[in-house]
Amino acid sequence: MTGSAPQPVRKVVIVGGGTAGWMAAAALSRLTAAGVAITLVESDEIGTIGVGEATIPSLHDFNRMLGIDEDEFVRATRATFKLGIEFVDWGRRGDRYLHPFGTYGRDVQGLKFHQLWLRQARLAGAMGDVGRLDEYCLSAVAAHAGRFTRPSADPAAVLASLGYAFHFDAGLYARFLRNMSEEAGVTRIEGKVVAVDRDAVTGHIAAVALADGRRIEGELFVDCSGFRALLLGEALGVRFTSWQHWLPCDSALAVPSASGGALLPYTRATAGRAGWRWRIPLQHRTGNGHVYASAFCSDAAAEDDLLQGLDGAALAEVRKLRFVAGVRERLWEGNCVALGLAGGFLEPLESTSIHLIQSGIARLLSLFPDASFAGPERDEYNRLLGLEYQQVRDFIILHYHATTRNDSAFWDHCRTMQIPASLASKIDLWRSKARVIRDQGGLFTEDSWIAVLAGQEAPPASYDPLVDTLSIEESARFMRHMRDLIGKTAAAMPRHEDFIARHCRADLANAA
Repeated sequence: MTGSAPQPVRKVVIVGGGTAGWMAAAALSRLTAAGVAITLVESDEIGTIGVGEATIPSLHDFNRMLGIDEDEFVRATRATFKLGIEFVDWGRRGDRYLHPFGTYGRDVQGLKFHQLWLRQARLAGAMGDVGRLDEYCLSAVAAHAGRFTRPSADPAAVLASLGYAFHFDAGLYARFLRNMSEEAGVTRIEGKVVAVDRDAVTGHIAAVALADGRRIEGELFVDCSGFRALLLGEALGVRFTSWQHWLPCDSALAVPSASGGALLPYTRATAGRAGWRWRIPLQHRTGNGHVYASAFCSDAAAEDDLLQGLDGAALAEVRKLRFVAGVRERLWEGNCVALGLAGGFLEPLESTSIHLIQSGIARLLSLFPDASFAGPERDEYNRLLGLEYQQVRDFIILHYHATTRNDSAFWDHCRTMQIPASLASKIDLWRSKARVIRDQGGLFTEDSWIAVLAGQEAPPASYDPLVDTLSIEESARFMRHMRDLIGKTAAAMPRHEDFIARHCRADLANAA
């Protein structure tokens, strides 16, 4: 063998703070013990977007990797617990359904529970009322009842089927991670990046220049500069692929309001004339926003709809944001990896923004390069992240397309538009025999797809014929037992606000 071994990366520079930057810094801070210098550059002059305050259950994995105590995290970020998302007026005006975290019932002899429910529902006249599919999911029943507790560690217990995530203040989460990162040896530099220096031979980024004349050199650069994509987009010229023809919403308004009513353990997404409004309950306030398509709705009308729908008094001025749904053609180019808005944007309908940051970080750690920045790791990273963005994209498009609403030009467009073939095949499988096949490595489980398809699609033509091998009478008894057990388990849980008060209430004396 000849030649020298590749040299390890010794200098990592993260450009941009906010949720993406400090999540990256916290995860990469473990490398400081091996002599890797981690530097984060951010400017207080540049605000962060911070409109998303809801998460999905995968955040547990990230916090667990960092060794974060959950009660401490909930207190620090003034968080509440999230058992799912309630969708209002999506399939038809007046409809409501929940996308719960967790599972529906229990599968029987390899058959998905919802197939059993479909067969029994068609026999409801003879077998008695089987109830809504929601009644067989503990997360859904608990959410509707405003109750919460943590899942059981016993996989045989009904309580083990409970799934949950969080609503939190994204700015406080970034501050929480910043404290952890700096304690672990990450260096924060205050400054505004005004130029990017590239190596004349490799084309890689060599350094970023700050407004005050300082030059921050690095080997691996992580672009967390938001929509501007200062490194990946502007400096390296990686193009952005728009998905606006499938996801026409391009604007958002956000405003906090005083808490109103009970502290509900779920997000609410209410469809409107040309988009949808979110409601996210935190311990100290409620987060509200309106995502809409400016081609179908004026900013003034969108703001009026948002303010009219608040449950409490507005606590600040309405913030406005423009965006285009889509993703960069590559998320890793040369010696630069983009995270968060610098890499792509999918509206927060299913609370996936923080997950996609987390997924990018996890892939970077599993494919961490040496100083040669060889192609195989970079190519695999781009393949995996590109596929994940597409899978999430399809799930969000489903909500818009699977509607019978015809009360506005916006919904006419969404209902009749051409959709990706990858999504069309999933809808066809559902409409035929209610089959759902999860993509390999797909973020959303079969139960998540079932929730939205059952919530918005017309009943399927039939069900899995193998269900007819099961006894109708025994199935009815099993379902009655399952529904009763889930109902009693949920009723025995503490109220959501009582659980928080007992375990993780924030100190709100100085809450803004």
